[in-house]
Amino acid sequence: MNGAPFIGEIDRYLFGLGTHYEIYKKLGAHITTIDGVTGTHFAVWAPNAQAVSVVGDFNGWNPQAGKMELFSDSGIYALFVPGVGQGELYKYFIVTQAGEEVYKTDPYGKYTEMRPANASIVFNDNDYTWKDAEWMQLRSKKDREELRKLPMAIYECHPGSWRKNASDSDDGFYNYRQLAHELGKYLKDMKYTHVELMGIAEYPFDGSWGYQVTGYYAPTSRYGTPDDFKYFVDYMHKLGISVILDWVPAHFPRDAHGLARFDGTPLYECADPRRGEHPDWGTYIFDYGKNQVSNFLIANVLYWANDFHIDGFRVDAVASMLYLDYGKQDGAWLPNPDGSNENRDAIEFFRHLHSIVSEHAPGVYIVAEESTAWAGVTAPVDFGGLGFTFKWNMGWMNDFLDYMKTDPYFRGGNHNKLCFSMMYAYSENFVQVLSHDEVVHGKASMIYKMPGDNVQKFANLRTAYGFMYGHPGKKLLFMGQEFAQTKEWNEAVSLDWALLDFPEHEGMRKFIKKLNSLYNKYDALYYNDYDPIGFEWMSCDDTTNCVVSFVRRGSTDKKQLLFICNFAPIHHPSYVIPVSCKGRYNPILNSDDKEFGGQGIVEKKVLSAKKDKKSGKYSLDIELAPLSVRVFSYNYSE
Repeated sequence: MNGAPFIGEIDRYLFGLGTHYEIYKKLGAHITTIDGVTGTHFAVWAPNAQAVSVVGDFNGWNPQAGKMELFSDSGIYALFVPGVGQGELYKYFIVTQAGEEVYKTDPYGKYTEMRPANASIVFNDNDYTWKDAEWMQLRSKKDREELRKLPMAIYECHPGSWRKNASDSDDGFYNYRQLAHELGKYLKDMKYTHVELMGIAEYPFDGSWGYQVTGYYAPTSRYGTPDDFKYFVDYMHKLGISVILDWVPAHFPRDAHGLARFDGTPLYECADPRRGEHPDWGTYIFDYGKNQVSNFLIANVLYWANDFHIDGFRVDAVASMLYLDYGKQDGAWLPNPDGSNENRDAIEFFRHLHSIVSEHAPGVYIVAEESTAWAGVTAPVDFGGLGFTFKWNMGWMNDFLDYMKTDPYFRGGNHNKLCFSMMYAYSENFVQVLSHDEVVHGKASMIYKMPGDNVQKFANLRTAYGFMYGHPGKKLLFMGQEFAQTKEWNEAVSLDWALLDFPEHEGMRKFIKKLNSLYNKYDALYYNDYDPIGFEWMSCDDTTNCVVSFVRRGSTDKKQLLFICNFAPIHHPSYVIPVSCKGRYNPILNSDDKEFGGQGIVEKKVLSAKKDKKSGKYSLDIELAPLSVRVFSYNYSE
């Protein structure tokens, strides 16, 4: 029995146009009833194959028993197999035009075997009962402008190594449901607003961290079933925590069971290796100009957003998609006819993606990890931009870490690296990030990037985090950074939670919790992230003392914030800084407090601004501990 009753002519037509945004409800494996008979309908796109069969335990993996029929106008093969139901293993057996025989995992498969096995698994994904209706209703009402004004304190997390469960499996993985409760409790206590998950779409090699995907529609079976993952998202929403997924449309691996040379030809990838391969990564590049391929990817975002209630997506390696010569030597890439290097198909893909997501999944945001100065990454599509909601601020991250790694006695010469980011802070909707990429491959952990002895390292890092939270832009920290993990991140082992037994590490955790608490309490820290009214330097030219001060303004003239950051190991009993207005300045944070592991040098007291008779301007005379940040709250007054 073929797929005629299940896949209609309009389905095939829209898929050919690249506009069937629910194609995942047609392709893949679907338990259904046809003519009173219950079974599973299988469908796969393989237009250049000589023949395709679906094979599994249900037919003894016999290609002759599962021959699929071709809709010649679409390249789609389909077959309804009576009696096949939940949990059955299957693959597609493909005979290429060259006569080669290959077994492939379902590109639209909802669930797969635990690696190293890789068969797809028939899974009914309509059984889970969601409990987040109110969350989803509120989400759908958030437009692009509102999203820009909301707090985002993001905890980037690799589920397999956040914490190990020794009593569970050989890998020590938490199940999605266990993780929901353990991680959710921690995030709630730490006052994070968002969690960003690495490595959820199925992938074969743990060491790729999930960035070489073979199952774009399948939550990895490392941590449980698709319904288990739905529970995770549902539970996060119950706690008021948004869920962001890492999404990887930039490339895919060469694994024989995956998308690579799917029907014996470059089907999902560009045929010309000068455009279809990443030489440095050993992976293939999607053919974004092929309608069915762009449809596969756009529908994938809608699948996660609507079927799994995912709130946002962080798109990996955007720069590699935008530039035809990315990571390639001269002569190894194919320019446009006019000699230019922009990937016009990828640009159109992004614009198409964002216009469709805003229509079919309102309130969902998409974040670009884009490492160049490409203009208009977060500009709306209607204004000629790529349409992303936010962009990782990689320039700030590189400059800021270079500054922080410098011995404090020489930081004055690098002062521009601390302050330059404000020259372009409003060119995009930035997220300030200290991600997993900064604590691997010999780059050292955050605490060991800091100069000085152990006391100074912790003081430096607290000051760095304080400055980061004060700087305009949403916030992201990778797991372990919040308590000063000492080792570089290793995906195979748990974070060093035992470090919290040491006062300096527990103090760092309390400091991040306090920062998140203030971040949620004072909208001056997020409401005007992308409006110049939200930030003003009070002093940024004291290169001798390495002290900067600035104010953050929110939705009203109340509860504005003053930051003073001392990046030198020098105690200032009296340091005068200009302020924008008269009034009382209430201390709300001092990174040198003993509860955070500091020395507790500074007395906590309310300060009053003094007016200079000659200039008519106001200033504060404050005490600054070495390597510290102080934050004051005040109400603006003329």
